[in-house]
Amino acid sequence: MKSGKLESYIKSLKSKHVVVVGAGISNTPLIKLLLAAKVNTTVCDKRSREELGEVVKLFEEQGATFKLGDGYLNNLNADIIFRTPGLMPSNPAIRDVVSKGAILTSEMEVFFELCPCTTIGVTGSDGKTTTTSIIAELLRNDGYTVHLGGNIGTPLLSIADSIKPDDYAVIELSSFQLITMRKSPNIAVVTNLSPNHLDVHNDMDEYVEAKSNIFIHQNKCDRAVLNLDNEFTSNYAKSAVAGEVLFFSRREKVRNGVYLKNGIIYEAKDDSREEIMHAKDIILPGIHNVENYLAAFTATLGIVSHKSMRSTAKSFNGVGHRLEFVRDINGVKYYNDSIASSPSRAIAGIRALSANHSESKAECNQRNIILIAGGKDKGIAFNELGVEIATRVKALVLTGATAGLIREAVDNAQKSHTSTYECSGILEVMHCDDFNDAVVTASKIAQDGDIVLLSPACTSFDAFNNFEERGNLFKEIVNRINLCEA
Repeated sequence: MKSGKLESYIKSLKSKHVVVVGAGISNTPLIKLLLAAKVNTTVCDKRSREELGEVVKLFEEQGATFKLGDGYLNNLNADIIFRTPGLMPSNPAIRDVVSKGAILTSEMEVFFELCPCTTIGVTGSDGKTTTTSIIAELLRNDGYTVHLGGNIGTPLLSIADSIKPDDYAVIELSSFQLITMRKSPNIAVVTNLSPNHLDVHNDMDEYVEAKSNIFIHQNKCDRAVLNLDNEFTSNYAKSAVAGEVLFFSRREKVRNGVYLKNGIIYEAKDDSREEIMHAKDIILPGIHNVENYLAAFTATLGIVSHKSMRSTAKSFNGVGHRLEFVRDINGVKYYNDSIASSPSRAIAGIRALSANHSESKAECNQRNIILIAGGKDKGIAFNELGVEIATRVKALVLTGATAGLIREAVDNAQKSHTSTYECSGILEVMHCDDFNDAVVTASKIAQDGDIVLLSPACTSFDAFNNFEERGNLFKEIVNRINLCEA
């Protein structure tokens, strides 16, 4: 480790008892740093020794103490607690130890305190990962050194002392990470907000407030980038935003920021505007990806040239599991959108690949999507998704814990005539208990010109460890399909 703020910080913990909750990807480098500095470290994880595997033995040999399985948070004694993002500060065991004087923090929070370069943070209900990746790509194409982290990329705390002041750290931030943040990034981007993670947050108000931490601690030299088209994000501008506020919009002209008008993307500054590019030249499909570019362009105004913006949009193929094209089998295209863990994200995917392509009326004879959906219930209503499916989807294959809830939403949409199409016939809906069967079933009913789309509208945790595992299995199954049987 190079000498610097990180080394000094870790050394300052040598007289403390540090508890790290979660031995996952983001915390593993932190645990290594603590143990290398001989810090008294306890690792708590709800998984068993068998589930964690060799990492337990390795860290025990280096001096770590473990509390595992049921009761892993019982009787905590700590000076500092590094929480995993999924552990909410409202957890009774955490509240108890904090009330006794422990400091609650996280790997990401400490990184923001120690990072020597400009930080760009991205949050929102949908589009976080793609927007974060686009911003990183824009900066790289303009010649900057970029460190990509947060929910994607590399855990950044362990490399803080190697980051240079002229670099950029581009970080995807979830509400779980933001809820306890006491420092905001220099450039804060909120893509959009809609009901999400209400199975974890107490209510929508808590979710919206947690997201606001991405800009609430900024100073007058910082920048907040907000979506003017979204009720929640546009209302953020009424908050105590200390720095520059820039908007992006695909529906109306903005005074300062980036907007879409008649298919052209413009940069706006006071009463003037300058064309950046035609939206049709963006190679990522869907209007939601146009929105992602609007957000990314706004975040990098004055940093990245319009030329780099254009070249990036015309060449960047996107991120895995986000409307990822997998294969064409006998005229049937397969897309992996496993990241779509919310109804709004699934709606965006359906619209992006719909034969109609618009957000309004879709004609019956234009429907060509066979949708695979379902997963773990997040406490979000599927009403709007039900209307979208009834309007645009040719056939629906349901699997997972929420299959019945989605089916009910579709049935209600058809019965109440809230879908925006008029045609005879009932949408074909099938239910498969097994994910493999769901993919195979979709492939068997698909015909030339159809699209088989995995866009679950739910998290994967009822059957998978994460959305990547779900998406990878989808791709594996699709790539096994025999051309003669498809």
